[in-house]
Amino acid sequence: MPRAKAIGIELEYDTFGDPTDPSLVLIMGLGAQLIDWPPEFASQIAGHGFHVIRFDNRDSGLSTWLDELGVPDMMALLGGQGTAPYSLADFADDTVGLLDALGIDTAHIVGASMGGMIAQRLVLDHPDRVRSLTSIMSTTGAPEVGMPSPEAQAILLRPPATDRESAIAGSVVAFRVTASTGFEVTDESLRERAEAGYDRGYHPAGSARQLAAILTTPDRTEGLAAVTVPTTVIHGEIDPLVNVSGGKATAAAIPGAELLLVPGMGHDLPAGAWPQIVDAIVRTAKRAN
Repeated sequence: MPRAKAIGIELEYDTFGDPTDPSLVLIMGLGAQLIDWPPEFASQIAGHGFHVIRFDNRDSGLSTWLDELGVPDMMALLGGQGTAPYSLADFADDTVGLLDALGIDTAHIVGASMGGMIAQRLVLDHPDRVRSLTSIMSTTGAPEVGMPSPEAQAILLRPPATDRESAIAGSVVAFRVTASTGFEVTDESLRERAEAGYDRGYHPAGSARQLAAILTTPDRTEGLAAVTVPTTVIHGEIDPLVNVSGGKATAAAIPGAELLLVPGMGHDLPAGAWPQIVDAIVRTAKRAN
């Protein structure tokens, strides 16, 4: 896969579709990699006339790892103390750096989970680069919405595994806790996803730094009132990691935003929900054309 030089780092990326079509960028979430956007999902979007770009965020996958920044004290951050090595605004700047490296002036932006937070930050900090916004299973940063269940929070704070098999087993357990129940999600598919993620780029220290960025982010609610691009917010009704209240609050904060709540969907992208999600992404992007 190609790598692009952004702002002091390199970002691993790949593309789908015709480069002459309007660009659409997929931003993934905490500890996730570009492969967590399934290629079939990206291809379906590209089939509607978009040049789709997916990439690894800083500190994940095959993009630059920032281990020199150390591992943050998570318990201190949860208690309102300490600082993060970088912010969600830095992730947004990385995305702009990727667009610059690829010679893209503007793009439709789609973000999932932390990627949705980055997408929101991107449209606030760089509104001239965003044509439309789709925020999936994310939240505004307001402390009263989008909070995880106790079981899901325990997953975020579990200690890192020390070997491949325990890491994969732990990921399967985590995926099952957050998975959709209204769509078929097999244990085999979860293990395949866990194995692919581990073998491509297992990096728990990077995930900790990313989580620190989330925990120290300010509330975006007030700023989101200024968003003018076509926007759709998608959220699973049974999401245990980012409660559906986060999606509802995001849609309420952005003038004219559409809200799509998917029954039976958790904190994942089950194939059975792709028709709804892809249709919403495409419909939102075409509102900007």
